[in-house]
Amino acid sequence: MKKINIFCFGFGQVAKYFIYNLSKKYDVNLVATSREKTQKKNFFGINYNSYHFLDDNFDRDILDKIKNCDHILVSIPPINGTDIVIKNFKKILENAEINWITYLSATSVYGDHQGKWVDEKSELNPSTDNGKYRLAAEKMWIDLCNRKKLPIQIFRLSGIYSSERNIFERIKSGLQKIVNKPDQFFSRIHIEDIANILEITLGQKKIQAGEIYNLSDDYPCPSIEVANYAYNLMKISKPKMIEIDEIKNEMLRNFYKDSKKVSNKKIKKVFSYKLKFPTYKEGLNSIFNHSV
Repeated sequence: MKKINIFCFGFGQVAKYFIYNLSKKYDVNLVATSREKTQKKNFFGINYNSYHFLDDNFDRDILDKIKNCDHILVSIPPINGTDIVIKNFKKILENAEINWITYLSATSVYGDHQGKWVDEKSELNPSTDNGKYRLAAEKMWIDLCNRKKLPIQIFRLSGIYSSERNIFERIKSGLQKIVNKPDQFFSRIHIEDIANILEITLGQKKIQAGEIYNLSDDYPCPSIEVANYAYNLMKISKPKMIEIDEIKNEMLRNFYKDSKKVSNKKIKKVFSYKLKFPTYKEGLNSIFNHSV
């Protein structure tokens, strides 16, 4: 089994699914960061070191570990508007011998396109602070790629759902809201499709440095459609619909600022990838049948 040395800045749900996939085909030598104190951990039989990294404070052993890795996955979002990976490790990254650096961004960089389709060449006009911070971080990674000829690629992720985090869990917790916004279009992506695409790019001999890709499924649609489908699967009555101005949670209000359909044509063309979950229906049926 081929060995792979991989460093994960952040070890959330996307990184974990990705590493789990890799462990089936590779002998994975994993190093990761977390906000917790430095400690040894085990993930599905993989013994690894998790190093402390919080804002500007980090375990100095991280510097040596970066030098010894072949692949780097960055899934830490900007903190208070700053990409803390670039801020703290820019110099070490510039001089490291790395074959693959992947930065996970978000489709919030596009902003509002009034329900129209967007692709990787569309205008970027983020309407939320998170979108603006993501765009600023993207520019820093692309600048690093161009100046130092580093193998950096960026994936803009649509709304992620998985067997652990999904609308069924929100319904059961009482947090799910049905908002009266029938013409508001959103794109989604199942976490397994994200992990599969990342694995495909890792297996390539040479990535297309500086390339940006959208990760979304085939069927953007209003959130109310997804909610209705989930409630029908669960055979429970839907709560009262609310208006946008009744939403108290700022993050949820921001969610409804943008309306767009995110195209996935580029990943299909470049990677010849067929989605495992082409729409929310396949994804939710799989989750419901296996875990609800």
